Amino acid sequence: MIFLKTEDEIELLRASNLLVGKTLAEIAKVIKPGVTTKELDRVAEEFIRDNGAVPTFKGFPNQYGDPFPASICTSVNEQVVHGIPSDNVVLKEGDVVSVDCGTYMNGFCGDSAYTFCVGEVDEEVRKLLKVTKEALYIGIQNAVQGKRLGDIGYAIQQHCESNSYGVVREFVGHGIGKDMHEDPQVPNYGKRGYGTMLKKGLCIAIEPMITLGNRQIVMERDGWTVRTRDCKYAAHFEHTIAVGSGEADILSSFKFIEEVLGDKAI
Repeated sequence: MIFLKTEDEIELLRASNLLVGKTLAEIAKVIKPGVTTKELDRVAEEFIRDNGAVPTFKGFPNQYGDPFPASICTSVNEQVVHGIPSDNVVLKEGDVVSVDCGTYMNGFCGDSAYTFCVGEVDEEVRKLLKVTKEALYIGIQNAVQGKRLGDIGYAIQQHCESNSYGVVREFVGHGIGKDMHEDPQVPNYGKRGYGTMLKKGLCIAIEPMITLGNRQIVMERDGWTVRTRDCKYAAHFEHTIAVGSGEADILSSFKFIEEVLGDKAI
């Protein structure tokens, strides 16, 4: 069932999502070669709780009922999504790490992701990140009343495949509100004019997951981490938005991250 949000509910969603953006900015401050992904998780959880929220990812069950053990997902290089932070994963020069973060505050959820460069990254990989981020905003441009979910997916798919990248199909965006995952599902592929009609007040998380090689993925033995089958790099960017009558209202923000990164931002 799809729940349209009132203006007051959208403002509560905005507060949770802006906290996610600020949390990702705190992470941006410490990402460098030699840092473990577990350190990033500790920074995130402390910041989220200090701001009166709880991390929605921690304890969230997978398809087997196993609870996620951390507050953020940290997916490095060929890992697409749901990487588990670990003291054994040490970031090194040339890596990229997707950090996906969720918060719960005042009854509503926030959800956003950003793929960071660790030190100097190959230009081929930077382009993957750039195109994936562009695809996110191209998708958002189509999140307006009167269009359909297929218009969002089509726009993302066309932009990425025109650059010869793979578009992951098994994992998708989603509705968001009082629960982190609500209806509808929001694929990053599709046909124009197909799918659920977009209405004002629909709040969704749009999150392109794009690969440098083909789109085939595999699940690691931990039951969470998803990586590319060909072990080529992947990128992941996500915003939570509210469908508007004119243009989408982006409730999360990369502004805080980009203030930290400066000219090194993607």
